[in-house]
Amino acid sequence: MSASPPRPTSQGSALDLARLPDYGFGAASPMWWGTLGFIAIEGTGFVLAGASYLYILTQNGRFPLGAGPPTLWPGILQTLLLLASVVPNIWVDRASRREDLGQVRVGLLVMSAIGIATCVIRAFEFPALNIYWDDNAYGSLQWLLLGLHATHLGTDLADTLVLAALMFTRHGHGKRFSDVSDNAAYWYFVVAAWLPIYALIYWVPRL
Repeated sequence: MSASPPRPTSQGSALDLARLPDYGFGAASPMWWGTLGFIAIEGTGFVLAGASYLYILTQNGRFPLGAGPPTLWPGILQTLLLLASVVPNIWVDRASRREDLGQVRVGLLVMSAIGIATCVIRAFEFPALNIYWDDNAYGSLQWLLLGLHATHLGTDLADTLVLAALMFTRHGHGKRFSDVSDNAAYWYFVVAAWLPIYALIYWVPRL
């Protein structure tokens, strides 16, 4: 009895993916999607706080309640600084995508200094509201709006400081560049969210 002939086999091409990076930028990064989720959740919080503020406004013929409007200069200074910070933020974002370690280090140091400055100015903004959080509903919402955004300033500052420290160590390579880009994306949200909050806090009471 003769042996049956061997069955033909198909051999496909094999690709060596070992050298491909295990990280990506933008939509190719899971962390980017996580950041986008945070922005959606936190943005909803800002919208709800702003809606509550406008509701109090519509329910009272005299506004603001029990106080004069906030002092303008701290809010103006904060707004100008945040708008100006977009330029170095774009720069460090682009440098991270090029994986230019030197420029990323400089950019993170600049953004860290800006983050510290925004927190210092925020410390002057609270007394500039000219009302305490427990005086009435208007004061509570003023402090809530300013406090919510202060939390985001502090969160991003902490993240920027940690990334800056890492970039001056042996960890300053690979996925860390993607993290820097994601952090820059979050800062755009922090700046954009401040503009309507600034208008609500400083200019609506003057209408």
